[in-house]
Amino acid sequence: MTKILIVCTANICRSPMAMTVATTMAKEDRLTRKIQFDSAGTHAPRVGQTVDARAIASLVQRGYTPGRNRSRRIEPRDFNDFDLVLAMDSDNLSALKRICPTEHAHKLRLFLSFSPALDVTEVADPYFGNLAGFERVLDLCEAGARGLIHHYSTS
Repeated sequence: MTKILIVCTANICRSPMAMTVATTMAKEDRLTRKIQFDSAGTHAPRVGQTVDARAIASLVQRGYTPGRNRSRRIEPRDFNDFDLVLAMDSDNLSALKRICPTEHAHKLRLFLSFSPALDVTEVADPYFGNLAGFERVLDLCEAGARGLIHHYSTS
């Protein structure tokens, strides 16, 4: 079983959206025994906060069933427990590199590194924007998750 942790800043928008999409795609491809997803935040100032309502609305509108996730901050043990830690943007990746033990540094990547054909490498934080920003994030989450699922279905 490969365990993948998807990380954004507060764990209330991007990473829960990506986790929901990736989990759904893994189920559709019958890969749930092969890969498992979770999410966390580099800062998560309000641990236990529910996913942003705009993120939930975007997911539901496209037919996804959001989980009952509550925000959590990444913990030192996560670097040991997970096989891959995917950051949503370069700021998140930098924060992860600062706290990641050297022996686990090889596990750190950008989420969109699994979708190299895209014209972007980061999933921008939509929190201070409008619903259109959440729709764009969902587009990128679907592209990244497709790349992840393809990678693990062929390996």
